[in-house]
Amino acid sequence: MSRAFVKEPDDGGPPDALPERPISEHPNYVTPAGRRQLEQEAADLQERRMALLERGDDAVAENELLHVDRDLRYVTARLESAIVVDPAAQPRDEVAFGAAVTVAQSGADDRTFVIVGEDEADLASGKVSYVSPLADALLGAAVGDRVTWRRPAGDLRLRILAIEYPEDERP
Repeated sequence: MSRAFVKEPDDGGPPDALPERPISEHPNYVTPAGRRQLEQEAADLQERRMALLERGDDAVAENELLHVDRDLRYVTARLESAIVVDPAAQPRDEVAFGAAVTVAQSGADDRTFVIVGEDEADLASGKVSYVSPLADALLGAAVGDRVTWRRPAGDLRLRILAIEYPEDERP
């Protein structure tokens, strides 16, 4: 958000409140690694919060504390609503939550995507949210199936080459 839309107090101190981080309306499915990631983020935020409180009446620390507290509320809510999906319980013959899916597309290298929770998604790491258009195209498909990934840049046809459930994802 642009700083132009954040109300600053007239005395130049920190803003009175920050807008809350939006919570998705979708069920909060997470992999076991995603649960651990949220727990670590909560611990890091709590540690940062304690360090900021020790700084006392420091205006910069007070402003940062508003951000840390807001993020801590978000992460805590996500942890409370987390539904951990055990990859061992997923079908091995079709794409489901937690699957690492290797796909082929014409004229490009094969790529592997892991279907994860919304907070775990990181396209640079090949992790896509289960509510994304790519996951929507892949979910329920089997090895050898051709699926259409509907994208703003145009539809892309993919062929499923492999489906695996990473061993490090066990609870």
